[in-house]
Amino acid sequence: MLSNQHTEDIFKRLRNGEIITANDPEAYKMKEASFLTKKLLVQLNNAAEPAEIRDLLSKITSSEIDNSVDIFTPLYINYGKHTKIGKNVFINFDCVFLDLGGITIEDNVLIAPKVSLLSEGHPVSPNNRHSLVPGHIHIRKNAWIGAGATILPVVTIGENAIVAAGAVVSKEVPANSVVGGVPAKIIKTIE
Repeated sequence: MLSNQHTEDIFKRLRNGEIITANDPEAYKMKEASFLTKKLLVQLNNAAEPAEIRDLLSKITSSEIDNSVDIFTPLYINYGKHTKIGKNVFINFDCVFLDLGGITIEDNVLIAPKVSLLSEGHPVSPNNRHSLVPGHIHIRKNAWIGAGATILPVVTIGENAIVAAGAVVSKEVPANSVVGGVPAKIIKTIE
């Protein structure tokens, strides 16, 4: 996909799941964008009013954050523009969103404290380790992500599913199921 490097913006390539090599001519743009996001995050994480927090998160994500969304800061995001948040979402303290690969959070989702949504990783091979491997995370309606859980790239959390506290999720979670452990496995089905 070398031809893509010259015709398509690096952020579009990331969102499309393209691996970005360490020597990509546009790699510097990721760091620049991260520092711009950090400036807004400093304001967001020092704001006390819910409306101001939502307004700043709207600027970070370049999308409207609905008035029904509640965010308890601090919140950490490395880019922001690849994060989409539905209505009636609750995000608790101290969460981390690495969103270069894309994060979609549908309506009525609950995210507990210290949850990490990591839509990017690195290759196993030491020779390519500094490349970035993006993979979209999708959290469907009415899911609940427990405290300290980590969701890895290319994972969908099904509608009404629960991810137990401390779980590390590396595979799809079916709708109406409870998963837990490291790596997360299905514990039970919700009736």
